[in-house]
Amino acid sequence: MDARTYDPPGDTPSKQEPFAAFPANAVNWISVWRRNYLVWKKLALASMFGNLADPMIYLFGLGFGLGLMVGHVDGVSYIAFLAAGTVASSVMMSASFESMYSGFSRMHVQRTWEAIMHTPLTLGDIVLGEVIWAASKSVLSGAAIMLVAGALGYANFPSMLLALPVIVLTGLAFASIAMVVTALAPSYDFFMFYQTLVLTPMLLLSGVFFPASQLPAAARAVTSVLPLAHAVDLMRPAMLGRPLDNALLHLAVLAAYAVGGFIVSAILFRRRMMK
Repeated sequence: MDARTYDPPGDTPSKQEPFAAFPANAVNWISVWRRNYLVWKKLALASMFGNLADPMIYLFGLGFGLGLMVGHVDGVSYIAFLAAGTVASSVMMSASFESMYSGFSRMHVQRTWEAIMHTPLTLGDIVLGEVIWAASKSVLSGAAIMLVAGALGYANFPSMLLALPVIVLTGLAFASIAMVVTALAPSYDFFMFYQTLVLTPMLLLSGVFFPASQLPAAARAVTSVLPLAHAVDLMRPAMLGRPLDNALLHLAVLAAYAVGGFIVSAILFRRRMMK
C-alpha cells in the first residue's frame, strides 16, 4: 500500500488536510531526531572528521598562508578574523548538506519517511525532526571549530560562548532553507545548482574571508539579506570580545529564514508526498 495515501484505521483524515504539513505537537519531532541519531552514531567519527576537515584546512591554510601577506584585519590577526567566518561557513555547509543529501536519501531513495508516516507522526513532524537534526550536526561542527580557535588564542573566552546560540539559530536557518531545495529536487544532481549558485556566492560575499565593507555598494545591498552575513556579524564580535551591533536585527533575520524556510518546505513536501 502506498504510504502517501495511507490512513491508519481509526485515524482521522487530518493527514490529508493542509495542516498535515505542520507538526502535530511540540514533541513528536524527537522520535525522528532520535532515529537519525541512532543511525548516525554508528559512523559518528567518520562523519565528524568529514565535517571538520574542510573548514579546518581553510582556517589554517588561509589563516597562516594568506595571513602572512595580509597581516592584520580590523585590528586583529587575519587568522583570528577568519576564525569566526570559518565557524559560520562550517555551520552553513554542514546543515545544508545534511538537509539535502541525507534528507533526500531518507525521503526519496530509502523511503524512510513513508515508513514513518504509517505511525501517528505527521509529515510536519518528520520535516521538523529533519531540520533540527541537521541543525544539531552543524552545531557540533561549528562549536568544535570555535573551541579549537579559542584553545589556540584566536577567540576570546568567555565572550565566545555568546556565539553558541547564534550557531544553533544559524544551523536551523540553513537547514530549513536547504529543506526547501530538497523538497524541489528530482535527483541528487539538482543540489549542484544550489551549491554553485547560492552557497558559493554567499560564502564569498558574507564577510567570511574579508570585511564585507570592502565590497561595492550594490554587492553590500545583496549581502544585507544573506543569512550567512548576519551570522558572521554576530559570531565575529562575540569571538573577538567586541560589542554586538544590531544584534536584534541579525537574530530576527536568521529566525525569519529558519521559520519561513520550514513553513515553505513543509508545504512543498506535503504537495510532493501526499498528492
